[in-house]
Amino acid sequence: MGVRNYLIEGVSGTGKTSVCHELRRRGRHAINGDNELAYQGDPRTGEPLDGLAHEHHIWDLDKVRALAADQSHAASFFCGGSRNFASFIDLFDRVFVLEVDLDTLNRRLAQRPETEWGGRPAERRLIRRLHATKEDTPRGDVVIDATAPLERVVDAILEQCD
Repeated sequence: MGVRNYLIEGVSGTGKTSVCHELRRRGRHAINGDNELAYQGDPRTGEPLDGLAHEHHIWDLDKVRALAADQSHAASFFCGGSRNFASFIDLFDRVFVLEVDLDTLNRRLAQRPETEWGGRPAERRLIRRLHATKEDTPRGDVVIDATAPLERVVDAILEQCD
C-alpha cells in the first residue's frame, strides 16, 4: 500500500469536493473520486450499467487499488462517495466522515444548479434521507464537523493525519 491513504466521505453537500480542492491547494495528493474514479455500475460486480442512479455510483476498484499502492506520496486523500466502498475500505489508514446539520445541508443544496447532483428536488429528497439514516456512508474513524469554515475542516483532517 501507499505510505498513508485516507478516505474522506459524507453525503452529498457535506464538502468532499471542496476539501479535495483545499488539500490540493495546500500541496497534498488528493483524488476527486467523482471525477477520477467513479462510473455507473453494479456495486457488487462492478459491471458497467447505463443510466444515472445514485445506487450505481461506484469507484473503479483497479484504479483505487493502484492509487492506494502508489508509494510516491507521503499521503493520499480519496475524496468522494461510492456505493462500493465496502470493497476497498480496508485500503485506508483512516476514514473521515464529513457531517453537517440539516439546515446547512439544505442551504448548500439550494445553491446547486439543476445540472449538478443534488440540484433537482428528487435528488435533494434522497440526500436528506441519506443524511438522516446514514445508510450510504461508511462508519468513520473520525467524524468531522463540516459546518466550520473550509480551512478549519481541512486543518482538523490534517491534524489527525500528521
